[in-house]
Amino acid sequence: MKELLPYHSKGLIEAGCDEAGRGCLAGPVVAAAVILNPKKKITGLNDSKQINLKKRMMLKKEVESNALAYGVGIVSNTEIDEINILNASFLAMHRALDQLDNQKIEHLIIDGNRFNPYRKINHTCIVKGDAIYQSIAAASILAKTHRDEIMLELSQTFDCYDWKNNKGYPTKKHRNALVKHGKSIHHRNSFNLFGHKEQLDLFD
Repeated sequence: MKELLPYHSKGLIEAGCDEAGRGCLAGPVVAAAVILNPKKKITGLNDSKQINLKKRMMLKKEVESNALAYGVGIVSNTEIDEINILNASFLAMHRALDQLDNQKIEHLIIDGNRFNPYRKINHTCIVKGDAIYQSIAAASILAKTHRDEIMLELSQTFDCYDWKNNKGYPTKKHRNALVKHGKSIHHRNSFNLFGHKEQLDLFD
């Protein structure tokens, strides 16, 4: 596996940002911001989607123990419905960055191609940046693991939607459960929850 780059702009205090859950039908969107410590190298950082659960949880602990600073921001499904998922993703990143107040951030690197400016700090958007830069990959891992934990907790009460496995993404089982049981208070009403009927294997 190719080693990711340690920074985008050398010599600056740089925070990497990424989000998780943007394409889900239920639950919050969660973002993380991470400032890595150049003196404490974390081996194996990569896009969270390319790492198995065991490795993600190990890296989560390493990031939280060794980073100079990190933050996690959460935007609820009701907020997503009010401001749309794109703005909710930006807001989640801003909330994560708010937790880095003790650090003088000089540059932000954002996974994706768009971002709402944060406190007049210069930023650079990088498509698939979580597979290029270590700090974005670290943020990707924190965002995904924190969001997965939220969905696992919600699944204990709403087990019919199979969130413990799909984490709120539009799998066939999730869509079928929506048809059979209707939506929950954690679903995003602004999303196309029920999909196309011909795509569903409906229960009897």
